[in-house]
Amino acid sequence: MSRGAVLLVGTRKGAFILDGDAARRNWSIRGPFCEGFSIHDVSLDPSDGAILAGGGSPWFGPAVWRSADLGATWTHSSAGLTYGDAGPDLTRVWNVTAASGAVYAGVEPAGLFRSDDGGRTWTQLEGLRAHPSRPDWQPGNGGLICHTIVPDPADPAHMWVGISAVGVFETRDGGATWNTRNRGVRADFVPGPAPEFGQCVHKLAMAAGEPATLYQQNHCGVYRSDDAGGTWTEITAGLPSDFGFPIGVHPRDPGTAWVMPLNGADKGRFAPDAKPAVWRTRDRGASWVRLDRGLPPRDGYISVLREAMAVDDLEPAGVYIGTSTGQLYGSADEGETWTAIAANLPPIASVDVAIVER
Repeated sequence: MSRGAVLLVGTRKGAFILDGDAARRNWSIRGPFCEGFSIHDVSLDPSDGAILAGGGSPWFGPAVWRSADLGATWTHSSAGLTYGDAGPDLTRVWNVTAASGAVYAGVEPAGLFRSDDGGRTWTQLEGLRAHPSRPDWQPGNGGLICHTIVPDPADPAHMWVGISAVGVFETRDGGATWNTRNRGVRADFVPGPAPEFGQCVHKLAMAAGEPATLYQQNHCGVYRSDDAGGTWTEITAGLPSDFGFPIGVHPRDPGTAWVMPLNGADKGRFAPDAKPAVWRTRDRGASWVRLDRGLPPRDGYISVLREAMAVDDLEPAGVYIGTSTGQLYGSADEGETWTAIAANLPPIASVDVAIVER
């Protein structure tokens, strides 16, 4: 038996799996899987090693796919993924996250579902859409989507979600009730002072070993919270832009995170000056370092979407990014150097990584 990295990639034309060696130098591609569906998120259930893929089809609607054998065979289900006859049509799954024996799905229009049987059947956690703010929720450019789910590993009843363009919500009772968690986050597109909700969160991540420390990439800056989202401190200073989508965190060091700034919401949404780079902090956002060795030095009109950055737990940590034009890059040294893993995939919506025994 040997350990190796597995990249789980969601694209506009299904899911792909890339198998890597222990050194993360050589990769082989399998797929596409989940054909006929746009796959927005692929992740691994750590409780049983199953791969979970969430997406949607204009013909078949939303579904969560599951593979118990690392992609050799797949099943899928949409049972229970509905708001009922009186609710809006549920179009797609944007995030699928396993935690504490359950699987959670964030969907469009924004809402949250839970499965207690590995994704075979689903039940809505109605408390989120019952929040008093819901009649005033507005979509972001990508729609009104619940795209990020962050469980607290120490407390199964505690989690956060991110909704565009609504903001961050927190529950401490398993989803029965929710509170907004956006204090200190700018919403420059809204007149007047920052509101209680209406911020366009792009991605949320928890620091290693510190459930109260959260990092956020927003439409209007990068932020850190040291009190479980109660308040946020902006840490954008030192970055070339306050706009981007993904954020990744180190598996062991709570002070290390990575972002990939884009040139702005109204400027094309590609790498600044068409020179792609990932930026890393090792001091909780007090300073940032530009990392671009091995990425295109020029004419790199690429973007990386919110789910398309992943970090493995090897030593040193590996970092991976997938672009909306089908390129996949990896770094086996925490971003210092990059290599092209794949170049001709469909547009990439998500990248996740798992270390498995073969």
